[in-house]
Amino acid sequence: MTAQPPDSPVSEGVRSLEVRWIFPGRLPGGVARWFGRFPAGLESRQDAYLLDPPVRGVSVKVRGGGPFEVKMYLGSPGILDVAGRARGRMECWQKWSFPCDPPGQGIGEAAGWRLVRKTRRVSRYLLASGSWLGGLPGPGGEPGCAVEVTEVRVRGQAWWTLGLEASGPAGTLRGQLEATAALVFADAPPARVEFGTGDSRSYAEWLRSWPSAGRPRWQPGSAGPGR
Repeated sequence: MTAQPPDSPVSEGVRSLEVRWIFPGRLPGGVARWFGRFPAGLESRQDAYLLDPPVRGVSVKVRGGGPFEVKMYLGSPGILDVAGRARGRMECWQKWSFPCDPPGQGIGEAAGWRLVRKTRRVSRYLLASGSWLGGLPGPGGEPGCAVEVTEVRVRGQAWWTLGLEASGPAGTLRGQLEATAALVFADAPPARVEFGTGDSRSYAEWLRSWPSAGRPRWQPGSAGPGR
């Protein structure tokens, strides 16, 4: 796998503000129907995350067959609290993306890499126009907030996740995220599904909690390990 340099020697990357919840088991039908009130694009792909050597505050992955992505954690502005229906840790990230040659067939099995298979339902809310878009967001698109419900397979185990990711000018990110979250949770989630801080974390933190075999050391609903 060979990463191709960007057009300019220095790239500022893309700033985002995100919140994510991750749960064990198959995606409940009630959650799929609850999210189905929004138009959504569907995508299936396999990502490869680099977990070893661990680098504090950095997430590295190959998205599908490319590109190569590096994300740097910039801190948390606090807790997203939506009308008593959801609480999650907001995380600020800077992301750089580089085109690369397709990875070798065994990258996901190589030491230090972890394969994550995803089936994503993605919608996007544009605060400026007050509209929902059903397509997958592309690079350099209009500022907005993507919302996704994703079915995940890791080491033969089923998980699912709800995530929100605001992008655009740094000063608008929190407003976009909070406004979108208020719309998503305007209808109560299905019974027995709780979006709390104990289940809120990034993919990178979640994957690093897995031992060499078995289930992750972090268990849903727990405070979770430090970053």
